[in-house]
Amino acid sequence: MKNVRQRKIMIIIQEKIIGTQEELAEALCEEGFNVTQATVSRDIKELGLVKIAIGNERYKYALPKDISLPEKRITFMLREFVLSIVHSENLLVVKTAPGNASAVASSIDSAGWNEIIGTIAGDDTILLIVQSKEKVEIVMQRINSYLSK
Repeated sequence: MKNVRQRKIMIIIQEKIIGTQEELAEALCEEGFNVTQATVSRDIKELGLVKIAIGNERYKYALPKDISLPEKRITFMLREFVLSIVHSENLLVVKTAPGNASAVASSIDSAGWNEIIGTIAGDDTILLIVQSKEKVEIVMQRINSYLSK
């Protein structure tokens, strides 16, 4: 239930201007999630959401765009949603829970790992293109280290 709720939070903050925990809790209730302010607060922290200025002294929650994502956020995304990883030559295929590939790929892109040239995400599959087949092991070890945290 937590994973579903947190995915919905990411969708809500991208579609609506949500400036407070109370507004987020109301939006979740409208979507059928019965949550407390404490639950919303924990979700915000675990997802690594940030408040950004939108003008007229107003702020809204957003996903972090910072190139160096907090360690907790990428750990959360990889641990919660990655199901398996396989590779061939300089390509890695990462399987995720349905509907999560884009968010996981975005987290990886934002991490700024120099070994990765780019990512392509579908619904539940990510293609990671690595600079060379020699660097695939580095990326695999890095991802596996997050999965075991």
